[in-house]
Amino acid sequence: MTLFWIICALLLALAVLFIVMPLWRSNPKNNAVQREAANLEIFRDQIAEMDSDLRNGLLTPELYEQGKRELQARLLDEVSGAAPAALVRNPLKTLAIVLSVLLPLVAIGLYWKIGNQNALLPQVSHANSDGFGVLRSETALKELEQKLAGNPDSPEGWLVLARSYNELERFSDAARAYEKLTKLVPNDAQLWVDYADMLAMVHEQSLKGEPTRLLNKALELDPNNGKALALSGSAAMERGDYAMAVRHWESLLKLIPADTEDAKMVEGGIQQARTFLQMKNGKSPMLAQRAPAEKQPAPVAGGKERITGTVILSDAVKAQAGPDDTVFVLVRAAQGPKMPLAIVRKQVRDLPLKFALDDSMAMSPQMKMSNFDQLVVIARISKSGNAMPQTGDLQGMSATLKPGSQGIKLHIDTVVQ
Repeated sequence: MTLFWIICALLLALAVLFIVMPLWRSNPKNNAVQREAANLEIFRDQIAEMDSDLRNGLLTPELYEQGKRELQARLLDEVSGAAPAALVRNPLKTLAIVLSVLLPLVAIGLYWKIGNQNALLPQVSHANSDGFGVLRSETALKELEQKLAGNPDSPEGWLVLARSYNELERFSDAARAYEKLTKLVPNDAQLWVDYADMLAMVHEQSLKGEPTRLLNKALELDPNNGKALALSGSAAMERGDYAMAVRHWESLLKLIPADTEDAKMVEGGIQQARTFLQMKNGKSPMLAQRAPAEKQPAPVAGGKERITGTVILSDAVKAQAGPDDTVFVLVRAAQGPKMPLAIVRKQVRDLPLKFALDDSMAMSPQMKMSNFDQLVVIARISKSGNAMPQTGDLQGMSATLKPGSQGIKLHIDTVVQ
């Protein structure tokens, strides 16, 4: 950047010299001097004419002397009334001084107004980027970091840096870059959303606390920001505010074309939130509590997809569970959406618990166990009664299963961090 300004200064000085030097060196015509010279020449001609008349006898000596004195007197009057040549100012030199000041000011002002100051930063090399402003080379990344250290007020540079950190899974660095961006461009909702996303990645994908505050700021700036609505719904689910999750995702659904995979995913999330809301309010939705008080599941009209098994609480974590704590047994796809495909709610006092999960417990017609080839069964003890995993919950997870697996043993032996 310093070299750029040095070159600009040299070019500007050269341009000023080309314009100013001819003006400075020019000598304006002095009208007073020219007038004096003309008067002197006229005086000489008139004296010569009177000398000729005196020789030819046309003038007497007395008239000759009288006329000569009158001419000399008139000449002295005209010469004494003219300004001295040394006091005459050169207006072209004044113009040269004014231009030498104005030209640099005008040039710098125009560049600042219509130029691209961020062009002084290094442009993303196509050889080191993916075409979307993400640096792939560590060398290019360090070079950009150094340039931003010298010029920290470039939003474009910080955006490239933040995206590059994210791509390299340097989430803490990406969060700091987005923090700088939100200070430079405080009214861009998308930057606040991305900042919240990076903070969540730093805090083990949790949107609680500061990420939620950032998402609220984004929605204040743009209530229809799709990513903000999606993450805000997830944040509401995480803190157990299922009604708010439904509101956010219903707003998101209005922005998504109908009958698309994205729309189906959001609809499934809304159905899941409504189911959890019913369970939180003490209601028993059709898919929730199907088993009677005893430990044997009631007969269900399931198909070949049905998964059955037993949940056992490990002795290693038994002391951390109370008899009234809620137990969720759910099945979800091993790959794909993480929402439950079927769920049963019980209490710790019911353990060990025999369970059966099938399509009749599906939360939505589009999200059924039989639609997936690989499934995972999870048993979770929640002290808060929240179906979403919380720090301190106790959990057990099966290996990847196929629909129709029977008699699996599921041990709750892990503390959720």
